[in-house]
Amino acid sequence: MADKNNANIGFEKQIWDAACVLWGHIPAAEYRKVIVGLIFLRYISCAFDKRYNALLDEGEGFENDRDAYEMENVFFVPEEARWKVISDAAHTPEIGTVIDNAMRAIEAENKSLKNVLPKNYASPDLDKRVLGDVVDLFTNNVNMDDTEESKDLLGRTYEYCIAQFAAYEGVKGGEFYTPSSIVKTIVEILKPFENCRVYDPCCGSGGMFVQSVKFLQAHSGNRGGISVFGQESNSDTWKMAKMNMAIRGIDANFGPYHQDTFFDDLHPALKADFIMANPPFNLSNWGADKLREDKRWKYGVPPAGNANFAWIQHMIHHLAPNGKIGLVLANGALSSQSSGEGEIRKNIINDDLVEGIVALPTQLFYSVTIPVTLWFISKNKKQKGKTVFIDARKMGYMVDRKHRDFTEEDIDKIAKTFEAFQNGTLEDIKGFCAVKTTAGIAEQDYILTPGRYVGIEEQEEDDEPFDEKMTRLTTELSQMFAKSHELEEEIRKKLGAIGYEIQ
Repeated sequence: MADKNNANIGFEKQIWDAACVLWGHIPAAEYRKVIVGLIFLRYISCAFDKRYNALLDEGEGFENDRDAYEMENVFFVPEEARWKVISDAAHTPEIGTVIDNAMRAIEAENKSLKNVLPKNYASPDLDKRVLGDVVDLFTNNVNMDDTEESKDLLGRTYEYCIAQFAAYEGVKGGEFYTPSSIVKTIVEILKPFENCRVYDPCCGSGGMFVQSVKFLQAHSGNRGGISVFGQESNSDTWKMAKMNMAIRGIDANFGPYHQDTFFDDLHPALKADFIMANPPFNLSNWGADKLREDKRWKYGVPPAGNANFAWIQHMIHHLAPNGKIGLVLANGALSSQSSGEGEIRKNIINDDLVEGIVALPTQLFYSVTIPVTLWFISKNKKQKGKTVFIDARKMGYMVDRKHRDFTEEDIDKIAKTFEAFQNGTLEDIKGFCAVKTTAGIAEQDYILTPGRYVGIEEQEEDDEPFDEKMTRLTTELSQMFAKSHELEEEIRKKLGAIGYEIQ
């Protein structure tokens, strides 16, 4: 079945298919840098060219003034880094060196990109003929006169490619990519509003922020109404996130460097309106022994062997008075009683913070097969003392043999169910959703597994009378047994013909 959420991926797939030839002997992480670097370079060149031509038309002589670009949130691109220089050199042996020099020149002119851009295009392992072909694809398929269109096309290409990287790189790919349908589900439920602060303490490549801006743009037309804060511990992923934000024109504060969120919180005073995150599942050896007295552990000290409740409490610590959290966690966090986790969960529930739990189907992630759940935590719930449970494990469709995805209709159904709960109009649906009080959750030992609360889906009533059904099934079974005996006898005859006797 085709991916229903990615029907128009012609150019994205072209780039991916052409770029795959580059793979060769390059490690996947290096290969990733090559592709996302080119997407980034093409985007900022498109944005620069449009602004450059507009300044030329104004005739005031500001076309080479860096401030005239920065005021429009456009990166200044020095002459040697402009796409015409790169496209003219596409089919020369020096193309790799030309691109590397362009990256260095852009970093020199734009301090926020210092040590961010990849500079591995001159590597002898890179086939320069194919690299030139990829440059041609960008030259011929991205319209420099329409920055918004280019931004969307290049942004989609970026997202498509990192999804493919996640699929190819397995567990490592999960470090930087959360499937877009999961991100969309979180964003559609949280509904970020204008002038809000959005935070992700383990932001990967920044997908949560991209979808938040898309949501705001779709509902208010304003893509600049969100203040973005993120942190990422992996150096390459941090760089990729910065490039992703630049491609999307999102002004984001990811701190001056990559860093471990638990040990060096780069946004210590932040109180966010929305926190969206997909933290590493069941992270062990996260440094608990050095953080036992940390002020973030309001509901209990997280165990050293699993960081799930460290992530949750870190996020709660950073919530504004009316703030909301949407995060992905492995299912173990719903019911674990070991190492004090049950007590921490109980304290969070009793503080009336858990607004909803959504059980997800398996195979949504490229990187892990374990079942996962969406948690929604709110500081000021609309429905006090109540929590909604949604069992979405049967939703979605198989994109291929290994990977499942949600349709837009699936996401809409989950989001509307949550909204109905918040408005007090939701009725329980056996096997799908249920609203429970804190007292009701306490009766279940504070376990949050949705299946405990939504029950089993009611089967459609069978109109066939029992006696008739029994007669029919018995007849069908007898016919199957008779057919089985015929086949068995036929097999005996054939084996006997070749001198083999069944004992």
